[in-house]
Amino acid sequence: MKVYVDADACPVKKTIISVAREFDVPVVLVKSLSHFSHDDEQPSVETIYVDTGAEAADYRIMQLAQKGDIIVTQDYGLASLGLSKGCTVLHHKGFTYTNQNIDQLLQTRYVNALARKSGKRTKGPKAFNPDDEAKFRDLFRETLQKSH
Repeated sequence: MKVYVDADACPVKKTIISVAREFDVPVVLVKSLSHFSHDDEQPSVETIYVDTGAEAADYRIMQLAQKGDIIVTQDYGLASLGLSKGCTVLHHKGFTYTNQNIDQLLQTRYVNALARKSGKRTKGPKAFNPDDEAKFRDLFRETLQKSH
């Protein structure tokens, strides 16, 4: 089992690395070349850089991920693909994507995109906060415990 992180805008990378180390589970950060940093070089953490294209990180994660792996992303499209491949998919705000909730999430995204296209303003996501971080940490730890 590996943990794949859609890492460009992920606010819980440090939490993922820290908790994954407790379980001796390798972490793979997949990020755009425009986010290159030597700070990412850590033991048990592999960083893969991809082109700056819109879905380049998503495509790379889907090439690498296998059934039973964990994917952390805020991208509903990647979450849907990960679920269909048999991966456990987590959102950084502390919830698990499931076959029961993914269709509604995708539908909401689609409706909001249509509204924005027609000139309407839609609310963005609420700001990430320490409670979200704690919720994610608990969910991630629980997910790793179940998988081990």
